[in-house]
Amino acid sequence: MTDTPRHAEESQEPKSKSLGRRFLGGAVEIAAIVVGALVISTLLRTFVAQMFVIPSGSMEHTLDVNDRVLVSKFGGFQRGDVVVFADPGSWLPTRTHQPTAMESTLEFVGVLPNSGVEYLIKRVIGMPGDHVKCCTADGSVTVNDQPLDESAYLFSEGGTQVAPSAVTFDVVVPAGHIFVMGDHRNASADSRCRLEKAAPGGSPGSGAFVPMNKVVGAAVAIVAPLDRLATFQVPKTFASVPAPKDAPPAEPVILEAPPGC
Repeated sequence: MTDTPRHAEESQEPKSKSLGRRFLGGAVEIAAIVVGALVISTLLRTFVAQMFVIPSGSMEHTLDVNDRVLVSKFGGFQRGDVVVFADPGSWLPTRTHQPTAMESTLEFVGVLPNSGVEYLIKRVIGMPGDHVKCCTADGSVTVNDQPLDESAYLFSEGGTQVAPSAVTFDVVVPAGHIFVMGDHRNASADSRCRLEKAAPGGSPGSGAFVPMNKVVGAAVAIVAPLDRLATFQVPKTFASVPAPKDAPPAEPVILEAPPGC
C-alpha cells in the first residue's frame, strides 16, 4: 500500500467559499424567494381574492371610508351580496390622482390594496330578470313583488335610519346585468340615479345597470382597521325573494324613472 503524500491530501480538501461568493449565493436565494412570493401574490390577486380601499361613504356603515375589504374572485354572487365592479361608464368623476408607477406595480401584485379609483362597491338588489320597484305604502323596495326589510344594513345615525329610497322607480333588470344600490342611500349615486341615461350604444336607461362581466367579485370580509374586522353574509330578507316570473329581457324595462337622485 502506497502512502499518499501529505500535499496531495491537502489538495483534495474542499476549499471554503470566499465571503463574496457566500454573499452572492445568499442574495440569489433571497431574490428567488422574493420573486416567488410576488408570483404567488399576483396569482392570488388575479384568480382568488383582491383587497380594496373604500374611498367614499356610499356604503356606510356597512363599509366606512378607508376600510380595507377583501373581495373573492370565485364563487359568484347573488342578490344581497356587496360587490366590487369596474366603472361601467361615467359613474365616477375624472380621476384627480394618478398613481405612481411604483404604486401601480405594488397594487398589481397585491402588496398594496387597490385604491378603488376605477372601481365602485354597492349592494346587489336585482339580478337579471328581477322586477325592482320603490316604493310600497310603507316606503319599502320590492323585488319580484316581495318587500325587502333593509333595516339590517341601511345607514342610520342618531337612532334614525335613512329611507330605502327618496325617489321612486320601477324597472326590470336586463339579461347579463344587475341593479345595485348603496347602503347609505342619501349618499349613493347608484342605479336609481341613472335610469334616464344610456350606456354607450345602449337604449335609454341602460346606463343604470351594471354588466355582470364588470363585477370583480363579492366582498367577504373587512380586514382593516382591526376594530372594524367583520365578515359578510347575505341579509336574511333576500332569502324570501322569489325567482323572476319571466326570462330576463334583452333590454331594460323602465316603467318609472326619477330625474335623478
